[in-house]
Amino acid sequence: AIEHARDTLAGAYRAPDRVGRPRALPARLRAASRDLLVSAESWRYGLRLALCIGLAQVLVSAIDVPRSYWVPLTVTFVLKPDFGSVFSRAVLRALGTAAGLVVAGAVLEFVPRGGWEVPIVVVLAAGLPTVSRRGYGYQTAVITPLILILSDMLSHQGVHLLAPRLLDSLIGCGIVLVAGYALWPESWHTRVGARLAAAVDDTARYIECAFDEHTDQAARARTRRRIYRDLSAVRTEFQRALGEPPPAGARAAAWWPLLVAVERVIDTGTAAAVHTAHGAPPPSPEAAAHIATELRALATSMRTGKPVVPADPDAAEHTPDALTDVRREVRSTRSLMDGPGPNDPSPPR
Repeated sequence: AIEHARDTLAGAYRAPDRVGRPRALPARLRAASRDLLVSAESWRYGLRLALCIGLAQVLVSAIDVPRSYWVPLTVTFVLKPDFGSVFSRAVLRALGTAAGLVVAGAVLEFVPRGGWEVPIVVVLAAGLPTVSRRGYGYQTAVITPLILILSDMLSHQGVHLLAPRLLDSLIGCGIVLVAGYALWPESWHTRVGARLAAAVDDTARYIECAFDEHTDQAARARTRRRIYRDLSAVRTEFQRALGEPPPAGARAAAWWPLLVAVERVIDTGTAAAVHTAHGAPPPSPEAAAHIATELRALATSMRTGKPVVPADPDAAEHTPDALTDVRREVRSTRSLMDGPGPNDPSPPR
């Protein structure tokens, strides 16, 4: 006890890491900066944005466009792949702007100046957070009249603001659809399968370390957090892909049953590890290794589109243990993968 107190006061004592603490902030900042600079996705997004902004600037320089700064602004607001489908955002931006201009036109034409616009601005601003949760189109339909009414308070141009705003928004959306979407083949495909396969691979790694007595608790916690981060990335990609036009959207929807099945595998695997940590009999190392091999076979099938090859098709039924539920969910997932054939129009291949 005296030595422990001495080490604590001297700063030499380090509490055991039981929760898998993240690395120090400088190390995480260096890793994030490195990923940002060398990530292929970051470079592709930068090229797409630079191309669209460049085209917008060339276009507004070549032709007379009133309030030309709205064109590159529209490009910047729409071309955000992390916020959803670029195609859907461009279409919703155009439709929302058109709907908002109808509201703005009515206000600018029929509401007298001199302070009568203020209650309308208050109502629009108060409703903006609510409608933003309903979708990007609703958000645009509310923010467009709000901005135009505020602009009219300064410029007093009235309904003459409407046509330039519509023209600039349509030009910006058109540039994004052509130069920021149609010219990039990766926009036509979904990455749901690849990200789901990565989550399954990490699940196999977690099953191995969760039931390995030589793996410390911190490593298990870090691996568990990683698979749930993978799941979050899969859900984000799935939601983005659903907004793409056919056939990408339909292909993404076909992954939904597998996404649910993989989530069940991960949840049952985590529950089994927790039960074992709280005193339940652990499974044998062979059983954990068999589950991990089955999961890696599933991940390979998701990447290649080929049928799942069982890790040990001649293996006898395992005796009930902590991994019984996991084994059942893995078999269920494998049956989904083996269900539709490769020529079926709706398989998640």
